[in-house]
Amino acid sequence: MGSSWKINHDVNGLEFIEISNPLAEAKIGLQGAHVAWWRPKSSSEDVLWLSSNARYEKGRSIRGGVPICWPWFGDHPTDGNFCVHGFARVIPWQLIKVVDLKNGATQVSLKLKPTDEAKKQLTYNYNLELTITVGESLYLNLKTTNLSNHPFVISEGFHTYFYVSDIESIKVTGLENMVFSDKFANFNRDIQREPIKFSGPFDRVYTNTSNDCYIEDEKFNRVITIKKSNSDSTVIWTPWDKIANQMADMGKKDEWRRMVCVETANLLENSVVIYPDVSHSIATEYSVQEF
Repeated sequence: MGSSWKINHDVNGLEFIEISNPLAEAKIGLQGAHVAWWRPKSSSEDVLWLSSNARYEKGRSIRGGVPICWPWFGDHPTDGNFCVHGFARVIPWQLIKVVDLKNGATQVSLKLKPTDEAKKQLTYNYNLELTITVGESLYLNLKTTNLSNHPFVISEGFHTYFYVSDIESIKVTGLENMVFSDKFANFNRDIQREPIKFSGPFDRVYTNTSNDCYIEDEKFNRVITIKKSNSDSTVIWTPWDKIANQMADMGKKDEWRRMVCVETANLLENSVVIYPDVSHSIATEYSVQEF
């Protein structure tokens, strides 16, 4: 069985690249270079979570999959009118090429389009490219090149939603003994003593850690591995019922219980300074082992 890909339009005019190869299937939105769905053929369950109420609208982010946060993570540092988590996830990207790799995977290269909306929010010159490799694992590499004549600072991340059996029966490992900033405790800092388990809303930034993370899911009999490179922050987030119910695109009742965000990032003191004519890449790779 060979590889195939095509670009389809949805009813709102959004374009999606649909990929099928011997190893996996995926769906990637050209708005936001957004991996909405990916599933290796060896996996008995979905790996990424996608809300049943996700909005497929021009200029809006899709709730689920892998949104790209760039060139800032969270609120804009000085202007609250700008898009939360940056504009890269809500404006069009250009498809550069699709390549079939020898191992059966498919590699997609995308480049951010310099729209008027983007120029309003970031005035200096840059190039932003995303390489996505769809195979037995899902690999993403986001490369920023400074084309201006002065250094600039970015924060960035892959705001990935993972599909789980139930948020209260999983744990996330790999961040033991790491320092975190806790949004639900006035951003106070503490140390993660144990594997992460969930019993309420959770929003923490783990800084100065390049560790890989693991979502251990006994009910699904699997472990999802989140590898990362050139990333020194990891964000763990789940909204819980009260917050989820206030979010119109968070899915039907209790759908939030089937997801957790484990985000490969650089933010806070791990924000990145990029000098003129220099490139910086952040990368992550997701894989599944069933047992």
